[in-house]
Amino acid sequence: MADITIGIIGGSGLYGVPGLADGEWRAADTPWGPPSDALLHGALGDMPAVFLPRHGRGHVHSPTSVPYRANVAALKGAGVTHLVSVSAVGSFRDAIAPGDFVVVDQFVDRTFARDKSFFGPGLVAHVSAAHPVCAALSSACAAAARAGGATVHEGGTYLAMEGPQFSTLAESRLYRDWGCDVIGMTNMPEAKLAREAELHYASIAMVTDYDSWHPDHGSVQITDIIETLHGNVDRAAAMVAALPEHLRAGCDTGCDRALNHAIMTAPEARDPDMIDRLRMVAGRVL
Repeated sequence: MADITIGIIGGSGLYGVPGLADGEWRAADTPWGPPSDALLHGALGDMPAVFLPRHGRGHVHSPTSVPYRANVAALKGAGVTHLVSVSAVGSFRDAIAPGDFVVVDQFVDRTFARDKSFFGPGLVAHVSAAHPVCAALSSACAAAARAGGATVHEGGTYLAMEGPQFSTLAESRLYRDWGCDVIGMTNMPEAKLAREAELHYASIAMVTDYDSWHPDHGSVQITDIIETLHGNVDRAAAMVAALPEHLRAGCDTGCDRALNHAIMTAPEARDPDMIDRLRMVAGRVL
């Protein structure tokens, strides 16, 4: 469909998209600086698609240094309407095993060192994050992931930690007791920024390990993670390739109207510099 442009943010291990036709890397810039890397423009079937490696090619950004605002803004500026986030996570549940995919539907944000909003003094807005992902896009991703051979769990809570270190045993046990299902370092503030940018957003969490809570698996070993990661990347690429087929019906979930009643600052009180800065992500309501 001509009105859908798929965006893919690739996490650890996913630095390109096999099967992306006519791929061309193009530099981008935003009012929040450059994104993690150039954007890879191309097509998946007959749908335009744009890929961005979250950590940059060569993995040069830590979870904290990822320029989240620039990444989301650059993809929005490139015409992306539906954004699929792919990331590596640890599991808090026996039933969610390394190699499985979780289509996340909730988050607990424990990050503390990141800029979390496009808005601020001079132009204040509050978006609803009660349901932080697009249900329709998430369902399409689940179907595409199964078509690509993955074991998929639909629904799950993602605990976003600051990192870059992995959890202590006490933290791992605590987050598990809270009811979280997976743990990662990169989906916040990404998900909330995608909502502010009025993008349909889905989070696909690729399980690499059991974090440190599991009595039979011990602490996280980076060598084990990398081994599992390679298999996950192949399944993620197959999911992305199958995604257009499952997006034919589009998404009418209201994600693209998230700012309808969110801006609080009166028009006459808005900072002109903030208006100019925000046009890239919020031009529809400004």
